[in-house]
Amino acid sequence: MLKRVAEGVLVHESEFIQSNAVVVQGSGDGVLLIDPGITSAELVDIAKDLRESGQSVVAGFSTHPDWDHVLWHADLGDAPRYGTARCAASMRELLAHADWEARVAEGLPPEYAEDIPMELLGLITGLPAEAERIEWDGPTVRIIEHRAHAPGHAALLIEERGVLVAGDMLSDILMPFLDLDAADPIEDYLAALRLFESVADDVVVVVPGHGSVGGAQQLRERIKQDRAYAEALRDGGVIDDVRVGPSAPLNWLPEVHQWQLERLGISGAE
Repeated sequence: MLKRVAEGVLVHESEFIQSNAVVVQGSGDGVLLIDPGITSAELVDIAKDLRESGQSVVAGFSTHPDWDHVLWHADLGDAPRYGTARCAASMRELLAHADWEARVAEGLPPEYAEDIPMELLGLITGLPAEAERIEWDGPTVRIIEHRAHAPGHAALLIEERGVLVAGDMLSDILMPFLDLDAADPIEDYLAALRLFESVADDVVVVVPGHGSVGGAQQLRERIKQDRAYAEALRDGGVIDDVRVGPSAPLNWLPEVHQWQLERLGISGAE
């Protein structure tokens, strides 16, 4: 079910890690659909809700190339689907492999694997590298591209609505997941947080890729919390973050945290 979080902005929360699909209503009956997911039934429900309200998808956008952010379903129509140039390039590289479905399947959660639509996965058109906005008949949507978490990751700021769609960042349930293949994943993450901080005064609602929708105060608190995590990784400090402790929101997060430490060469850190 789509829920209104701001004027002209609605969110569908999946049962899979509280994944958030975002609908931005345009000037007419068309909508921009951001990161739709996760199961076929959920995508069909989004399409049904839009159809019953007299709206249709005129454009899609994927914030980054992780499988759960590049999904689609035939019921949503054949509107163009966009991403940054780097995001689209990453998807082209994946889809060029004859065994791409098997590669994606390795990362799917077993309990949902059979319910995730693969047919239209990753069919993303890259926007020009210098693009600062999504061109469509609706409120201004500013592209905030950075290098944290994944190649070509972009947050979207819906300026007239004060809504920041953060992709896989600024979550209340997930600690920072770094792009461990990057040359400097920690500094990339900190640079992205500075970008978010630079627009914080214009934000009244933050929508993470996974987790709870928050207000302006939650945005600043999440920036602070994520910065503390990344700086502790960089400086060898104590990581005091409930998201990776004994009472972590998801029981597998401490294990992922330890894996990140090992990949960063901080094996044995607490």
